[in-house]
Amino acid sequence: MTASAITRPGERDRLIVKLSQVDWTFCLVLCLIAGAGGLMMFSIAGSSFEPWAINHLTRFGLCFAMMIVLAMFSPRVWFAVAYPVYAVALLLLVAVEIVGDVSMGAQRWLDLGFIRFQPSEIMKIGIVLALARFYHGASAQTARWSWKLLIPATLIGLPTLLVAHQPDLGTAMLIALTGAAIMVLAGLSWKVVFALCGGAMAAIPPFVMFVLHDYQRQRVTTFLNPESDPSGSGYHIMQSMIALGSGGLLGKGYGLGSQSQLNFLPEKHTDFIFATLAEEFGFAGCVTILLLYAAVIFMALRIAALAYSHFARLAAAGVTATFTLYVLINGAMVMGLAPVVGVPMPLLSYGGTVMLTVMSGFGLVQSTRVHRYNEVTSGKGALF
Repeated sequence: MTASAITRPGERDRLIVKLSQVDWTFCLVLCLIAGAGGLMMFSIAGSSFEPWAINHLTRFGLCFAMMIVLAMFSPRVWFAVAYPVYAVALLLLVAVEIVGDVSMGAQRWLDLGFIRFQPSEIMKIGIVLALARFYHGASAQTARWSWKLLIPATLIGLPTLLVAHQPDLGTAMLIALTGAAIMVLAGLSWKVVFALCGGAMAAIPPFVMFVLHDYQRQRVTTFLNPESDPSGSGYHIMQSMIALGSGGLLGKGYGLGSQSQLNFLPEKHTDFIFATLAEEFGFAGCVTILLLYAAVIFMALRIAALAYSHFARLAAAGVTATFTLYVLINGAMVMGLAPVVGVPMPLLSYGGTVMLTVMSGFGLVQSTRVHRYNEVTSGKGALF
């Protein structure tokens, strides 16, 4: 299908044409990752689809359908709702501070009776859309260095502080780093980037000492020396590294991982499912999954690069940055290279809220591909 055929008025609005422009190879790789997660949950539940595998696969099926539906909407729709989505997410974060539901010592959820959710997940999409819309109308000089950059800095800072106060350090890091990635991709001066990185490094010691909660500070010290308390605060990291190392090259075999099967490995179906995979399938299994993740990231970035619209390019790249950070932070956490901050491995780990966020973002990426020849303006235009 040529560009001219896609953009002919009589062709572009037909559903069959739009479906033909969806990147189905990208979809297949997502299915493989989610399927691998379902297989691991089936294994660690004692060869049973209950309680995790069936829910994981059902949620993925529903989210996959949602992603395809979202792909049918033009980036003009995403552009129109960018600031409203951010504003709603920010208001919900403020509501969490006032009437949020407390669980396990953290005030992160809103309970509406019929649904209980984390507004911070909405903000992961909202921050990408809001920054992409801001930079869509910004000049190259503004993006490089200008006082106007206080606007995106504020857009990033407000939700980061609110989420960190819940406290949810992992999600706060994701929001801040995603925002920073978009600013860099938009053209922020490298001199400024290096200066900010230097300032951030210098701020880490006082931040750890005077800002973090006691349990968060303990996670940092445990990360530096997990052997100091192997049965207490260092238990998660120690058991994860045992699972990783015991898998060897090819693993112990499907369903034969002692760390996970005998419940030595905590959060084996969520935050530490990558360690479960490593124990049963070894180094070969880990490399295979990481290659699938790399394929998703490469294809998403390629989709972003080919978009005509600056808004769509930045939005798709921002979603990809969030996904990449999920993988990097969880992988580093499981391998003992970063403190345990409660960031799951996307699509592989059990959890409906994160899956909904990730697949909504990929709906935006697919929308960028389906409508890659469409330009986005602030004026009126076709929305589908």
